[in-house]
Amino acid sequence: MRWGLPGRHRSSVDGVRRLNTSDTAFLRALVDRDPVANAFVDSQLTDDRSAGGSSGSFYLGRFNDVGQMEAACWVGSNVVPVECTVEDAAAFGRHLLGLHRRFASVFGPREATLALWGELSRGRQRAFAVREHQPLMVADSVPDDARVGLVRRAWPADGEALLPACVAMFQEELGYSPFANGEAAYRQRVDWMVRAGHALVETDAAGRILFKAELGVVTPRVTQIQGVWMHPDRRGMGLAESRMADVIALALTVAPTTSLYVNDYNERALRTYRSVGFRQVGEFATVLF
Repeated sequence: MRWGLPGRHRSSVDGVRRLNTSDTAFLRALVDRDPVANAFVDSQLTDDRSAGGSSGSFYLGRFNDVGQMEAACWVGSNVVPVECTVEDAAAFGRHLLGLHRRFASVFGPREATLALWGELSRGRQRAFAVREHQPLMVADSVPDDARVGLVRRAWPADGEALLPACVAMFQEELGYSPFANGEAAYRQRVDWMVRAGHALVETDAAGRILFKAELGVVTPRVTQIQGVWMHPDRRGMGLAESRMADVIALALTVAPTTSLYVNDYNERALRTYRSVGFRQVGEFATVLF
């Protein structure tokens, strides 16, 4: 099914144009086709309330020759394709190449992400990592006997201990400090996650963070778990499964399904996720700049 108003807002280049408020219902219908794969853009559209975007981001749409929207793309510090074929994604990539913008990443369904990168790679920006195979996984239940009840929502008092744990996780995952892009902004993000109830932690009696995870994307239908980290002193002790079971249980109080995506070479994490009920429903890719 395609969405749009025949004959309106047609672009002369690849059928791509920037969306506006009048496109909101059609963009929403496109996003709703896959609430899990499109969870990030779903959350952005909910916040923006309009396909017109916000001060720091916007949406692109691709329209066929009778003016019907076939695919979309969110553009901010990152680029995220929505319901794109390879051809759609390549068209978005060509359009973005002409804007001469810099991005932190491209992520989303594998084929679309790599097609976007195939066009963007012709520009000046170089990727430092291309993660081509990231299983997209979901869970909608967790065995009660898998839980230990030690992971909870972070309290404001956890903030100072949580920040270095978040920084450590980021550095381990990406190889550089999140402060490189602005310490104040990153501190504000961690603080917001705590206040929103989306930061999940296990602490010891002294308040040290032993384990953490985040509901990095939240919609009424699905959450996306991000930022999973275990204190180095606690690794290799068989604790990850029970803590992830706790995370799933907390996530399912927010939405009926929770999801995550993980690098395919992270075999230990994949075993853990499968053991607590996650199943693969798709494949993502991420290009990091």
